[in-house]
Amino acid sequence: MLDGDSGRPIAGARVTVGSRTTRTDADGVALLVAPRDATMLTRVVAQGFPQDSALVSFRRTPRYGFTLYKPALQWPMYGADAARTQAQTQIHLRPPFRVVWSRSVHGLIEFPAVVSSGQAYLGNAQGTVYAIDMSTGNVLWRSPTPGGKMAASPAVFGNLLVVHEMNGQVRLLRRRDGHVERTYEIGAPIESSPIVRDGVDYFGSWDGVVEALELRSGHVRWRFPSGCKITSSASISGGTLYIGDYCGRLLALNRSTGRLRWAGFVNGRIYGTPAVAGRRVFVGSSDGGSMNAFTTSGRVLWRRYFGSYVYSSPAVWGGRVYFGTYAGLFYALNAATGTTSWSVSAGGPISGAAAVVDGVAYAGSFAHRILGVDARKGRVVLDFPHGEYVPVSGDARRLLLHGYSRLYAVTER
Repeated sequence: MLDGDSGRPIAGARVTVGSRTTRTDADGVALLVAPRDATMLTRVVAQGFPQDSALVSFRRTPRYGFTLYKPALQWPMYGADAARTQAQTQIHLRPPFRVVWSRSVHGLIEFPAVVSSGQAYLGNAQGTVYAIDMSTGNVLWRSPTPGGKMAASPAVFGNLLVVHEMNGQVRLLRRRDGHVERTYEIGAPIESSPIVRDGVDYFGSWDGVVEALELRSGHVRWRFPSGCKITSSASISGGTLYIGDYCGRLLALNRSTGRLRWAGFVNGRIYGTPAVAGRRVFVGSSDGGSMNAFTTSGRVLWRRYFGSYVYSSPAVWGGRVYFGTYAGLFYALNAATGTTSWSVSAGGPISGAAAVVDGVAYAGSFAHRILGVDARKGRVVLDFPHGEYVPVSGDARRLLLHGYSRLYAVTER
């Protein structure tokens, strides 16, 4: 039995075949006597890992291997977590990097890959969804979108992948082979990246409706008509869902019922996704050129104007808010006060979300670069010559740097 995040054996895991149980040794091996020609349910439980099981034919496979992955070391959705902080706090990889492999996906990468159990999943702007092996860069499968366009990250939901499409469909793909399990018609283009909690997918669409879709049944649990176009993805913290609209409102909805708790106004459209951290909600105004901070009860904490579009969804880590502007500046602001901690030129407009991994804040720019900046000191530690919209995602063994149409897997040099 292997730890997929480190490649090391898992010792002390409990293995059960039928009614017989034992534990793995220091090499990750468990020895059990199974009835000849038996096909039996085999279950494994290891501390810090999700339980796994398989129906094993011991006649055909006298030896069977499990590879387990720690949930905290995956990147299963846009924004890294339900609060969309864009910060992965458990992965410890820092520049300098070396490129392990690169892979073209034959179209613009506007939203980042999600990563789980050794596989990366992403869609290009032409609507083709790819599954890529994180170790080798090999394409495991590809699935074209019928509508031909996609402007969101997918999300991992158990053994399925949730995909939102600009043709107004929500598709559920089987993670192992890309087979379409189910398709739901929403009726309006969807730019919101999915966020799934308790089997419910929450998102907004161009017709201004926020909805909660039960993925197993296709039943819509609730709808909230905002009346204004929505491109923002939803963030969830506790029992509240936060999402922005083109009327310049940050909406706080009851996650269970969809009822409005409060609405906070900014000075222009909200294109990007709010981030929730430390009882604060941070969101940019695109044409208003501002970054805004609210309390989770709806009170305005501070507002900063930058004189240029703020499409960039903010990242929050270490008491600071990180984002870019169309003026090509990458900022870190004090989360409590909004004062500038540092700013760095990215050489071109920044449109995509910022991200933070292991104390390094990343941004991609239209200068075809990805910058990595020490999040505390403001010192540039990476200037990667390929980039465009989003900068980074990954797992414990490799980060994925996102070029215009090519992924680069990197690890520490």
